[in-house]
Amino acid sequence: MPELRINTERLWGALMELARIGATPKGGVKRLTLTEEDRQARDLFARWAKEAGLSVSVDAIGNVFARREGADPSAAPVAMGSHLDSQPSGGKFDGAYGVMAGLEVLRTLNDAGVRTRAPLEVVSWTNEEGSRYTPVMMGSGVFANVFTLEHARAQKDLEGVSVADSLQRIGYAGSAAPHRLGAYLEAHIEQGPVLEAEGKTIGVVQGALGQRWYDVTVTGQDAHAGPTPMELRQDALLAASRLVQDVNRIAREFPDYARGTVGFMQVKPNSRNVIPGEVRTTVDLRNAKASTLDAMCEALKRAAQAIEAECRVRIELRENTYFQPCEFDAGMVASVRKAAGALGYAHRDIVSGAGHDAVYVARVAPTAMIFVPCEGGISHNEIESATPADLAAGCNVLLRAALDTAGVADQSRAAA
Repeated sequence: MPELRINTERLWGALMELARIGATPKGGVKRLTLTEEDRQARDLFARWAKEAGLSVSVDAIGNVFARREGADPSAAPVAMGSHLDSQPSGGKFDGAYGVMAGLEVLRTLNDAGVRTRAPLEVVSWTNEEGSRYTPVMMGSGVFANVFTLEHARAQKDLEGVSVADSLQRIGYAGSAAPHRLGAYLEAHIEQGPVLEAEGKTIGVVQGALGQRWYDVTVTGQDAHAGPTPMELRQDALLAASRLVQDVNRIAREFPDYARGTVGFMQVKPNSRNVIPGEVRTTVDLRNAKASTLDAMCEALKRAAQAIEAECRVRIELRENTYFQPCEFDAGMVASVRKAAGALGYAHRDIVSGAGHDAVYVARVAPTAMIFVPCEGGISHNEIESATPADLAAGCNVLLRAALDTAGVADQSRAAA
């Protein structure tokens, strides 16, 4: 294993140059998928890849693959990557770090003259964020056969423009045939506060929480706030507020990294002196184990039934999203942990509370993720921030894990 280190300044410089595309006043980025800003980011990545001697191909959903050949042309490539699209008011590290870290790994290997046994690739997946088109994680989902190419290309934005039309418009309606991956590694900011709070540099990601999302409608009866006695009311907002408390209770009572969130609420008629007759809200339940997540959902249904009886309302729970819990490959996770330890970085095992492209890729290839801290755990926000040192540490772990997985073919040229 060659003792290589990435170029911290070059990695940071690439991230800062990329962040100029779609830059926002507060220091973030707005690069909605398949827009002009997304095209510019893709073009910059492709240009840098070609300058590094990599071959670039684009598949039919617009995923961009930059490939560095290995000594064994028959070996399946070891890929690294993430995404370049952002939220409407996103940060400059979410997704972009994983792509630029992968590119920096290959630039470092070029500098050192190291040849790997298996090919190495850097992937920029299409539409991870889902901020313009659904479903989220579209490019990796098509690659992993989670949904069909035809379904994804037919999706339309709010203006009625399809994914297929947008890909054509920005010049990324590719045709490269899908190919197998030997393994996949994704470096990412944590998007949470755990690593920073514990003073850890590297999160060794075990997998990702399963998610079950519900749209909820609470139906009561609009009534005048003055003449209607408290005991005769059918207050939909009162019932919804109790459901919010039960979601929080359920998440605190269950094990296995349970999470419970109500993030949206719409009250009707939303008038100062009218008892609310309808509330539309959402419930987001997450857990690392499918059986525990199922139990949380059953607890939610029981809570809703009790509230219906108590508040004299009707509560409709409609599940609209289910992401199964994801457990990453044990060998790949061990490689990341070994790399962090060998490099002397403080690290801990962690699970991802958010979805990432790695969750879908894990269905078709051994996969692992590397987390680094972000300031305050803040992400999906223009003020998202990470330090050059932490980003470099994660990239060094990525480099070492990629070499461990792909193998070094020409030891005589490897740095000592």
